[in-house]
Amino acid sequence: MTFNPNAEIRSDNTRRRSGGGGGMRRGGAIALGGGGLGTLVIVIVLLFLGVDPSMLLGGGQAPAPSSQQQSQQGSVLEECQTGADANNNDDCLVQATVESADSLWEGEAKGSGFQFQEPQAVVFTDSVNTGCGPATSATGPFYCPADSTIYVDTSFYEQLSSRFGASSGQLAKAYVVAHEYGHHIQRLDGTMERIDRSGTGPDSDQVRLELQADCYAGMWAHHAATTVDEDGKAMLQPLTDNDVDDALSAASAVGDDHIQGEVAGGEVVPDTWTHGSSAQRRNWFVKGYNEGTYKACNTFAVDRP
Repeated sequence: MTFNPNAEIRSDNTRRRSGGGGGMRRGGAIALGGGGLGTLVIVIVLLFLGVDPSMLLGGGQAPAPSSQQQSQQGSVLEECQTGADANNNDDCLVQATVESADSLWEGEAKGSGFQFQEPQAVVFTDSVNTGCGPATSATGPFYCPADSTIYVDTSFYEQLSSRFGASSGQLAKAYVVAHEYGHHIQRLDGTMERIDRSGTGPDSDQVRLELQADCYAGMWAHHAATTVDEDGKAMLQPLTDNDVDDALSAASAVGDDHIQGEVAGGEVVPDTWTHGSSAQRRNWFVKGYNEGTYKACNTFAVDRP
């Protein structure tokens, strides 16, 4: 995947923040399926949580952002000006992917019955304060609905490749951002409020929520080369089969079965799944990529996702 070098990616919506002071709370029990396996499994369980990590770790409602948190806006990414920067700098890739997704979803929302609002994005190192509470890099990339913000520590990309076995290609990285952006769409269209997120398992609403975000990531990939900057320039060059393979490798790497079995070395327990199997995640990304429509991504309308 290559951003067009001359595409405009400047944005006030993506910012950099320094450490947020303190790690994520761990007040709630985490069902690991195979017993406590230490920090690695905590990282794995939280990986691609997508929405409100404090709900898992604190066992309660997300706290409202404090005035101190609200004031910590961070600094704009001055080094991220063009597509060439996104091709060479992962922080800029995050910003460029968000800008590309903005271009897609602003138009898509008009025909899909919900009001569009751009999300914010934050790149950080080590730790960060959020509207959902403090988080660390161990949380993995996530979306916080309380402040409508996508949070990414881009050092995660190296872990995605070395620890979880995903490709290190650019579309694998962009898939991470597009998936989290999908959670923002679920907040805007009311999906998050309508579903029951208390259950787990391959057919649960929680898994369907994650698979829908994967489908939205595929939908973004379908339209990526037609998204445009403020001057009407195409933001990305047409994707290749290798690009799509990169994204599919990332989807497979964060499947619950792959994480429980091959990564953690434990038993695969489908009843505990919160994100879906590798096959489910690949299949829904492909569906979004092939069909490219909002309606195609209704994971809640099928008997077995």
